[in-house]
This record gives sequence, C-alpha cells and structure tokens, in this order.
Amino acid sequence: MPTPSTPPPRMVYSPDGMKIATYDFGDPGAPTVLAVHGFASSALANWHSTGWTRDLTRAGYRVLLIDQRGHGASDKPHNPSAYSMATLVDDVLQVLDAYLLDEVVYAGYSLGARVGWHAAGEHPDRISRTVLGGIPDGDPLKRFQVGEAKRHIESGTEVGDRLTGAYLTMARRVPGNDLEALVALVEGMRGSPQPGPDNAPPQPLLFATGSEDHILEASRALAAVAPQGGFFEIPGRNHFNAPTSRAFREAAIAFFRDHQPETTP
Repeated sequence: MPTPSTPPPRMVYSPDGMKIATYDFGDPGAPTVLAVHGFASSALANWHSTGWTRDLTRAGYRVLLIDQRGHGASDKPHNPSAYSMATLVDDVLQVLDAYLLDEVVYAGYSLGARVGWHAAGEHPDRISRTVLGGIPDGDPLKRFQVGEAKRHIESGTEVGDRLTGAYLTMARRVPGNDLEALVALVEGMRGSPQPGPDNAPPQPLLFATGSEDHILEASRALAAVAPQGGFFEIPGRNHFNAPTSRAFREAAIAFFRDHQPETTP
C-alpha cells in the first residue's frame, strides 16, 4: 500500500495564541492515533516519511500529527517563556478539542514521548494508551549548554560542548528549523517536571528504545515504575534512527490493537 499523500496543514490556535500545525490522515471515523514528534524534528519527518502514517492507516487508524511549537509549520517563538511542559501538554489538549476527539491513543518519540507521559498522566480520560519511544527518566537535555548555543547562533562562536554541538548539527539538517526557537525551548523547559514514579500515568504504556541508544537502560528503569508499563527494545537502532524501524511500528500497532477506542458516530 503506498504512503498516503501529505495533506495541507490545518492550524489550531493554542490557548496562548500560537498556531499549531496539524496533519490528518485516514478515515475520520476510525480510531485515532495522535502522534507527536521529537526535539528538532517535525511531524512529517518523524511519522510520515518513516512509514508510520502508511502502516497505521493500513491497520485501520486515523492518524493525527502535530508539529510542536517551535517546529515544522507551527509558530516558533523565540521567548523561553513560551515553552514549558505544561504549555506543550496544553497544545495537545487544544488539538484534541479542535478535532472534537474525546479519546485517542498516543504515540510520542523523544520530546513527544515526554509530552505524552505528562499528557496521559494528567488526562487519562482522553488518552487511553500510549507508546513512548526514546524516553529516559530525568532530563536528557540538562547538559545542553544554552549560553554556548546562543553565542554560536549570534556570532558563530565555536561550540565546545560535544552534546550541545551534536544537537545543533542535528537541528540544522532539518529544513525549516529555527535554531533560536529550539534553544528557547530548551531554556524554557528547564525546571519542568520530570517523569518518575510520582507522576506515572495509570493507563497501559509501551516503552520502546533502540538497542544502540545510550538511554536504553534508563528507559527500562522508567518502564519499571509505570503501573502498566511494558518495554520493547528496537533492534539495531539508535536514538536518531529508531522511528524508521519496521519492528517498532509493528510493536506499536499490536499494542494499540489491544485496546480500540470508540469510533466517531
């Protein structure tokens, strides 16, 4: 079955007036998978070009993708105050309300998985089960050197910190990325709540992390504290290429099929 053609983005206004780009694939009356991408990626790069929209629609799902603020076709504010975990969760709920969706299943990768952890925990009536790809305990960006990144963007100063430089290099590879907005996101999310035993979502969760990802054991540890957490090790994948794995897609679809939310009348 060919990959579905890309629909034009539909903009949803967030509670603070930001435009959030969304993409709708499949039968509007089918159970919906809400999919949220990772840091410095986009909805189409993370989920569409990697085969997820094709395989999920073929499995009988409607797929709703979100460009998180600061990414893709969504607004990209440069003020750190526009970014917090609470704000990103509010964006997700606003999209559900705009599409009149009472209940969805959720797929998130990296940053999108962290948003999914908090959204599912705070709104178990709206999100019935969740796939969390590439998520560890703690904050994976706590070592990101915001000051170095800002100086690099402003004046081209060489970045000394290896992790910070790697993230900036990765971000530049995605067309349309705004480095200033992405650094503002990292700064704005400092101090946001981290996933752990005290805020674990109650519904079924499938954690999935690449066998070559350095956060593998931290992801296993987080799965162990979730009341209904399962774990899938994505064979032969690291943090950056895990979304391309067919085995990951198949595991997610099997997990979603264990619970089918009600279809739209």
